[in-house]
Amino acid sequence: MPDNNLSVATLGNGCFWCTEAVFQQLNGVTKVVSGYSGGSVENPTYKQVCTGTTGHAECLQITYDPSVISFEELLEVFWKTHDPTTLNRQGNDVGTQYRSVVFYHNDEQKVKTEQYIAQLTANHTYSDPIVTTLEKYTIFYPAEDYHQNYFNLNGDEVPYCRFVVRPKVEKFQKMFKDKIKH
Repeated sequence: MPDNNLSVATLGNGCFWCTEAVFQQLNGVTKVVSGYSGGSVENPTYKQVCTGTTGHAECLQITYDPSVISFEELLEVFWKTHDPTTLNRQGNDVGTQYRSVVFYHNDEQKVKTEQYIAQLTANHTYSDPIVTTLEKYTIFYPAEDYHQNYFNLNGDEVPYCRFVVRPKVEKFQKMFKDKIKH
């Protein structure tokens, strides 16, 4: 649990190996944990979640300092680093565990997310409708230890990291260079 000056956001936008590597770099983000939320099984394992039958989404629990980075800025990164118009799919990752989802922790996060979706829709930011779900946060289960900090620890050895994660991280770094930790 964060101290009184920090806030928490729980976001699912595909494989957590990819998304963790992005959010870890943001100025104002103090902690990023890969895990699972939104399902019906207590303490699910990666193997269980991968079946698509537990209802969980691979997601991140992001602890951040709202005096440095706002929830809206986290949402901006969220929407610009995945495709929120593909139902239960991000690239080659397919299943409900890869759905685009915001697990809101309070009414303020819910309203800000709804407003952001409405703005993206009104601006015709995407040619297809946004399918991101908005789900009330209930519980977050951290993924197994080997999933934490995955790209930073395995970026050069694991082909998935080299060919899928690295291009996403590089795109993010170009797009958000003013928001990256120095």
